[in-house]
Parts: sequence; structure tokens; C-alpha cells
Amino acid sequence: MNIVNPLSVSGAEVWPLIEGGKGIGVSNGKSAGAWAAAGGVGTFSAVNADSYDKNGNPIPQIYHARTRRDRHEELVRYAIEGGVTQARIAHEIASGNGRLHMNVLWEMGGSERVLHGILERTRGLVHGVTCGAGMPYKIAEIASRYNIHYYPIVSSGRAFNALWRRAYHRVTEWLGGVVYEDPWRAGGHNGLSNSEDPSIPEDPYPRVIELRRLMNKYGLNSTPIIMAGGVWCLDDWSDWINNSEIGPLAFQFGTRPLITKESPIPEVWKQKLRTLKEGDIRLNKFSPTGFYSSAVRNRFIEELQEREQRQVAFTSEPIGDHSEKCNYGMRGRTYYLTRGDKVRVEQWVLEGFDTALKTPDSTLIFVNKEKAKEIRLDQANCMGCLSQCRFSNWATNERATTGKKADPRSYCIQKTLQEIIHGDDVEGQLMFSGHGAFRFSDDPFYANGFIPTVKELVDRLLLGK
Repeated sequence: MNIVNPLSVSGAEVWPLIEGGKGIGVSNGKSAGAWAAAGGVGTFSAVNADSYDKNGNPIPQIYHARTRRDRHEELVRYAIEGGVTQARIAHEIASGNGRLHMNVLWEMGGSERVLHGILERTRGLVHGVTCGAGMPYKIAEIASRYNIHYYPIVSSGRAFNALWRRAYHRVTEWLGGVVYEDPWRAGGHNGLSNSEDPSIPEDPYPRVIELRRLMNKYGLNSTPIIMAGGVWCLDDWSDWINNSEIGPLAFQFGTRPLITKESPIPEVWKQKLRTLKEGDIRLNKFSPTGFYSSAVRNRFIEELQEREQRQVAFTSEPIGDHSEKCNYGMRGRTYYLTRGDKVRVEQWVLEGFDTALKTPDSTLIFVNKEKAKEIRLDQANCMGCLSQCRFSNWATNERATTGKKADPRSYCIQKTLQEIIHGDDVEGQLMFSGHGAFRFSDDPFYANGFIPTVKELVDRLLLGK
């Protein structure tokens, strides 16, 4: 017997099971179409989605332009073509079943243009759009233009309240639901505020109750809340289902769809997920977005941690305790350190970390020459994939810059996410993951290397397992 009943989502009665959207090809038309075909809500990502050649191979997103502005235009064109491609694939596979949503990140470069570009060419194929990573005020207006539902992703009632008061109260008829994404448990970028401790997860129940209280205050009693982040099986949430305090409820699954036959991630990635232990997924703040994010602790994350630790404060002139000369910068400039920091730097140099890079915080980090060249090249090759980027200092404004120094403690997120989805290096690239991924290793459903189809996974989820 199924543990949940169908729920009205984006104009149709479907299972309240939603595939979480994951960018750069991780949630694509094939996986989303299969999820919808199984009677749920499939979500493909419109964040630099893949297009394909006549043989079905992904078209490499190579940037030919010489300037950041022109490369940004190339990126927007790639994103629109990829999104349209994935929408059509999902629609064909779904065959009229379930619902199809598109996921975008509000803080991705050219987000409004990408949304309009895809939705204009996919009328009738997409039923809703989920949007987070920032404060997507304009998503209501954009969705209503194409007669589709919108689903803001928030991490608190306070965030939804701000969105409602500024914009959503004017476009209520297309608000399909509100996604509560738990900032301590969800994979990818998280909405932790400065007042919240990343090391102390809060109970999601009071936070969701507060969200429902606000929604009811605004007359949204029948609008579903979609629980996201930390959702593995419905048995874990039995006290939430048919709970009058929470009201209409659906569940979003981001991590579990990764190990399905329709999941596009490489096999080596699927195998890596099976080896994880509790605690292997951690929150970090290395992302060039400036947000916290959850990722698997691998060689990529460890290198970033070590890079940050090899850091000292400097002055350009001798001031106070900063009296010791240092000449390890890429351009041979002289910096001044404290005596203690000079000793630390000399040890790093002996270990091969002999090149200093300046940060926006008047500090130097020390890396080897090869890593320094890689960082500088990645910064120079920026194509504006974010509205603002700490790593490259790109910004979507008239000056095309944040006005701040590029931060070598971060990384090119477009590069690493493209490489992990299209390659087989899961140790040297960023691997986003929800904090429940360690359960792949002990869930009997996945015993003996079993990989389910999306339909088999959905059927199991409906049983609560």
C-alpha cells in the first residue's frame, strides 16, 4: 500500500514525489522524463544543460570569444539551446504522464535571458519552474508570462516572507508550491544565513511550521510545501504526512535519483557514492557564489582546505610587526610579513608551495607554480556563469566586474562541474551531494551493486522505503 496519496501539482494529480534539479547535466531530460513517466514530477536542469550532435554525443561547450562579455554571450546561447534540448527529451519520454519542471539558479549568469529563451521555445512542454540560489523576485512575473507554475526555493519562512511582500503577492495564481530546502542537509548550494551555525543543524519541523504559518496568513492554505534536503525515504517522515499543522506536502529527492539507470552521471561517480560514510559530505564556503555548499570530501575539497590554510596577512610597506620581506609573488613584488609568518612561509616554500597569490582580504596564499598557473588561467577564461563571481571577479553589470580582487581561494565552478559530469575524475573535481548519500552503502535496495530504473525507485519510494 502506498504511503502517500496523489497531490495536485502544476495542474495535474501526481504522486507527491519530485526529482530535485541538479545543474550542469546531472538532472537532464532523460532522468526527468522517466520520473514524470512514473507519475511524479521530473525536473531537468537549465543550468548550462547539454545539447547533442547527430550521434547523440554532448556538444562540448567551448568558448571562442576573446572577452568575458563575448564569452558570456556564448554561454547564454549554450544554456538556451541545452535547456530546449532537455525539455524536448523529457516531454517525449514522459508521454503525457506526470509533470515536468525546469530548475534554474537565480544567481547564474543571464538567468532571466535563459529563462525567457527556453520557455519561449518550449510552450506546452514545461509545467513549472523551480528557482533558488538567491532571491528570485522576478520568477513569478516570468512564469506567469508563459502560463506555468513557479516554485521558489527557500530555507526559511523569513526568506519566503520577503519574496511574497516584494513580488509574489501580485502573481498568486501561478504559485504552485514553496520548496523548503534544509540548509544543513541538502546538497549543492545552501541558504544558511549569517546568524545560523553551519555546524549545528536545526530541526526542520519548526522551520517548516513557521513557513506554513506565513503561507496560511497569506491565504495559501492549499498551496503545497515541498520538503527538500535530507529526504531519503518516506518512512522517515511518517509524522509529517497527513499532518494538519504542515498541510499539503510533497517531497523532493535530490540524492537518490543519482543512482538510477537513467541518471546521466558517469559510472565511476555512482560507484563513489556507494562507498561514502556518514560525515563524508560536508558544508564548506569555498564556492565562488559566496554561499555555503555541501559536497563530498575528496581531493578537490582537501586541496581547497589546504590552500586556505597556507595563508598569511601582509602589508605593502613595513608597518609594525610586518617588517619581514617576502618576494614570492608571481610578479616578484615585495610584501611584508610578521616574523612568525615568515618562518611559516619559508617552510611552505621548502615543501614546494613557492608562489604567493593575493586575496581580496590583504592576505597571501601559497601554492606551487603549476597550481598558480592553473588558477590564473581559469580566472582569465571566465565566461560569466554566475551573476557575481568571487573567483574571477566577474559581475553582470556595465563594468563586468565586482570591483574586487579575484579570490584565488575559490575555483571556477563551471569548469569543475562540466568536467565531473563529462569525465571520470571524481576525486579531482567538485562533487555536490546531499548529506544522506552515505545511506547508499547500507540500504538493502542497492545491495550487490543493484541500480534501479527511475520507475523502480519511484515504486519503492511510494512504499515508504
